Amino acid sequence: MQASTVDLVTDTARAAAARRTMAWVAGGLAAAATLAGTWLAPPDELQGDAQRLMYLHVPAAWVAYAAFAVVLAASGAYLIGGDLRWDRFARAAAELGVALTTAAIATGSLWGHLVWGTWWAWDPRLVSTALLLLAYVGYLALRRALAERSGARDGGDHRVAKPAAVVGVAGFLLVPVVHFSVVWWRSLHQQATILAPHRPPIDPRMATALLLAVAAATLAAFCLLLHRVVRLERRLAAEPSPATERTPVRVG
Repeated sequence: MQASTVDLVTDTARAAAARRTMAWVAGGLAAAATLAGTWLAPPDELQGDAQRLMYLHVPAAWVAYAAFAVVLAASGAYLIGGDLRWDRFARAAAELGVALTTAAIATGSLWGHLVWGTWWAWDPRLVSTALLLLAYVGYLALRRALAERSGARDGGDHRVAKPAAVVGVAGFLLVPVVHFSVVWWRSLHQQATILAPHRPPIDPRMATALLLAVAAATLAAFCLLLHRVVRLERRLAAEPSPATERTPVRVG
């Protein structure tokens, strides 16, 4: 059956046009989220305007989870099939997840300073998120160290991809720990708002602004992921390497 979708990471004019279209849509969603978060949504009854940081903090955290889920899926796909393109997806997603986790910690720290009166508290959510960040920074550092030690190309060599994939799969175990930390332990951090079990504890206008912000962040992150993979593909194509990438090897 003839393919009806565009491979969004190919270096073609059609794929580039599709990526640009998604970027414009992401920009439109971001503009709508900004207007909704600034004008439509009211200030919180207790936290005032400081609560508006939620429209940055929550999307950053949730999309970081999604990025690490991509690392998990791409690493697993690589270990099963040995296709190095999956390894490049895992690397790009890890870079994105690290950046978003850093943004989540920074916005959360500012929010905590405004509401709790402190930049940092030894709270289960904060500590587990910091550990998650360190785990994936370590994942990227491992990739770099393996590439430098073996003289391999990061993203184009099984000597880097295989151990990195194992760490990428194991690292995701921290994500549910971070997410459920506010349930498992006593925490200053608020629990679920949108997915609360009994009643909607959030004003519908706030929920609208938050969902728009999450949608914008998700699509923007997807665009950045594709862009990064394309850049890695171009760099590897410009540096032809021997049989490491062309010859299939058993990795499972």
